[in-house]
Amino acid sequence: MSMTPELVLVTGMSGAGKSTAARALEDLGWFVIDNLPPSLLAEAVAATPQPTDGAGLAVVVDARGGDVFAALSEALSRLSFEGVDIRTLFLEASDEALVRRFESSRRPHPLQGSGRILDGVERERDLLSEFRADADLVVDTTSLNVHDLRRRVEAAFPDEERVQLRATVMSFGFKYGIPVDADIVLDVRFLPNPHWVPELRELTGRDAPVNDYVVERPEARDYLDTVARMVDLVAEGYLREGKRYVTVAIGCTGGKHRSVAMAENLSARLVKQGVETLVFHRDLGRE
Repeated sequence: MSMTPELVLVTGMSGAGKSTAARALEDLGWFVIDNLPPSLLAEAVAATPQPTDGAGLAVVVDARGGDVFAALSEALSRLSFEGVDIRTLFLEASDEALVRRFESSRRPHPLQGSGRILDGVERERDLLSEFRADADLVVDTTSLNVHDLRRRVEAAFPDEERVQLRATVMSFGFKYGIPVDADIVLDVRFLPNPHWVPELRELTGRDAPVNDYVVERPEARDYLDTVARMVDLVAEGYLREGKRYVTVAIGCTGGKHRSVAMAENLSARLVKQGVETLVFHRDLGRE
């Protein structure tokens, strides 16, 4: 097993779930430090034992650090040059969701000052924009509960020796918006809609009659074959560029029938190709 030092940077929007993600990593065997000064990062990596399961150090960084991000970028560059395996997990949520969470907790946003919560959120988005752009894995927690988020984190950090590329296959409804954390967005609205079949309308894509109705069509099977080949095609390039995670979002109108069935079937095909895969149905149950 490789003994390359590993570092996971957990960052993102305040209120988006960094504490939940950190606890999940801790339960997986990672050493987790909250708000470590960048000047101590190299020492912390060097002092972290390398457990037998390959987990390393996870550091949570948020806006409370103020102008810490320039120093952090410099420290990460040095560690990367020295051979440390660095991955960034970025958590975000919609402005509306973040404002609602701060209001419900009756706590101020760390960057709002004398202004509104929304002012703090907007300031923080601007501050973190470069980290989001460079993140290995972005998770939008707008519609996730704490259990869903733990599942996403646990799926992203499995046995390092067993798999390389990891995929999240997400179904969604276009009428609720395109997922902001998707790397690849697919549209299956070209397939006949089970909503218009009375005996299928109240079922979902997880039910066998709907699954059969959607996937039995030659064009659906051809589409799944093509997408599976595409993921296989880009996998080597993703890994070469240091990207170990890919989120494939499959959308239909409401996220109930076609996208759910196609996501389940795509996941099964990717697993057969050796890709560690998590299926997540973002909008199932919203109708």
